[in-house]
Amino acid sequence: MSGWWMRAGSGARRAAGGGSGSAPWARPRFRLVALPHAGGWPSAFRSWWQVLPEDVECVVAQLPGRGARINEPLLHRVEPMVDALARELAELEPLPYAVVGHSFGSVLGYELTRAMEAKGLPPALLAVSARQPPCFPSEPPFAHRRTDAELLQHLTDIGGMSPGLMGRADLVGPSLRAIRADLEAMETYRRPRSGTGVPILALGAVDDPVVIGDRMHLWSLETSGAFGHRTFTGGHFYLYTPANAAAVAALVLPASAVPLPAASSTPSPDVPVGHR
Repeated sequence: MSGWWMRAGSGARRAAGGGSGSAPWARPRFRLVALPHAGGWPSAFRSWWQVLPEDVECVVAQLPGRGARINEPLLHRVEPMVDALARELAELEPLPYAVVGHSFGSVLGYELTRAMEAKGLPPALLAVSARQPPCFPSEPPFAHRRTDAELLQHLTDIGGMSPGLMGRADLVGPSLRAIRADLEAMETYRRPRSGTGVPILALGAVDDPVVIGDRMHLWSLETSGAFGHRTFTGGHFYLYTPANAAAVAALVLPASAVPLPAASSTPSPDVPVGHR
C-alpha cells in the first residue's frame, strides 16, 4: 500500500496471503475508502473491519503525524492532503468503490470525491458523517486555537478522549498536535464553487453534541445526483460502534456484495441513496 492509505481488515490479510481455514481468498469486488475524524488513526475504523464482507477491500486514510507516519510534518490545509490522497488512490488497482468520511473526514471525503471525479474515477457513493455541509463554514471561536487544556476538555466532553488522559501530556501531546492541525484544516476550509455529481448519503446521530442535525439535509446542495439522509444514536462518534458500523456499511455497500451481519441498531426510516 501507499503511504497515504492503509489496507485494513480482510483486505490486509488477503494482501498478505493469509486467511482462516483452507478456503482461498476471493479477489475483492468492491473497495471502501474511509477517512477518519480529526487526529484519527486508521484504527478508528477497526469496528468496520469486522463487519465488512471478505470480498470488500477497506483502505483507510493515514495522514502525516499519526500511525506509521508519526514523525512526518503535519499538514494544516485540506488541499495538500486531498492532492496526495487522490494521487495515490488513483494508483491502486481499479475497483468500484464508495467513500465514507467521518467528521473532518467528511470534508476530506467530499473534496476527494471531487478530485477523483475530475480524474474520471468517481466513487459510486459518498457517505458524509457527523459534519455540517460546506454551506455552513466554521466560524470563530475556532477550536484549533484553544489551549491544550481547553482542547482536551472539549474532546473529553464529546467522547473523543478518555477523562483519565486529561493529566497525561506525555501521552496525548502527539495526538493533540495532529488533532489541532486537522481542526485548522477543517476550520479554514471553504465551500468550492462547484459540487459533485456523485450521490451523497448524509449520516448523523440525533444525540451528537457537535453537529446541528437539521443542517445535514443540506448536503443535498452539494450534489446533482441522488441524496439520502439517515440518523442513528451514539453521540459524535456513533459511526465507530460495531452495530452502527454494520448498519451503515449495509447502506453503503452495493447489493451485489456478500450479505453483512445483522445489525442490532435500527436507523431512521429516511430513504437512503446508493447503488443498490
